[in-house]
Amino acid sequence: MRSLAASKKGAEPAERQNGIDRTIDLLEALLHLRAPSKLSDIAKQMGAPRSTVYAIANRLIEADLLESVGEGGQVYFGKAVHLYGRAYAEANPLHRRCREALDRLATQHSATAQLCALRGRKYVVVDTRDGSGLFRITTDVGVEVPLPWTASGRLLLDHMSPSEIRAFVPKEDFRLPDGRLLDVDDFIKDIARARREGRCVTTALSDRFTSCLAAPIRDKRGVAVATLCFVVPADSLKERRTALLDDLVATATELSDRH
Repeated sequence: MRSLAASKKGAEPAERQNGIDRTIDLLEALLHLRAPSKLSDIAKQMGAPRSTVYAIANRLIEADLLESVGEGGQVYFGKAVHLYGRAYAEANPLHRRCREALDRLATQHSATAQLCALRGRKYVVVDTRDGSGLFRITTDVGVEVPLPWTASGRLLLDHMSPSEIRAFVPKEDFRLPDGRLLDVDDFIKDIARARREGRCVTTALSDRFTSCLAAPIRDKRGVAVATLCFVVPADSLKERRTALLDDLVATATELSDRH
């Protein structure tokens, strides 16, 4: 029969892991809410006991990872999160080069330029720059978007087989914001075409009035780890789209790890 001390010792890793998981869930909940929120609402979204969420939040506040906001018991990300993000951006050579590329693309072409990547089974904008033109389309950094809604989503999946794609993309993500349902087979064909052409263009998917133009940034294995994209009006002239795509492809190829 195991001693009580041995039982406690064996339980500690699971308890610590549960605490780490709860902490991650809390941060993820705030990221999805994207606004200061009451801990009671966060606990409800997490499906966790309020006492547990309050205890974790208090420790995160002490570490400046969270901050108390206003007088309504709300919390949001603290300054330490900003510092961590800045440190990552400055230390990551690809992201640093991508920031420079976004600055040039947006300024030179007067169009919204974005750096996009996978996060879980969704697409997110990692960084963005607005162009100087009158028509501006912005997507919040970090907001998760279904992959079938975007040109970048097709490129980010182009290393997968058809069966892997079907298993990876949630069925509900083929429903567009306006209610239209994308055909899965057509989506898979789009991915194969994007792979062959090394670029992708989609129009009137997430927004009926916009087109998304994308080119892949690939790692040594040839997998698209990110994309560069432009978001432009759907009625943009063909010559302009061609010029934008050519620059995207050239820039993304330069950023890719080909060695």
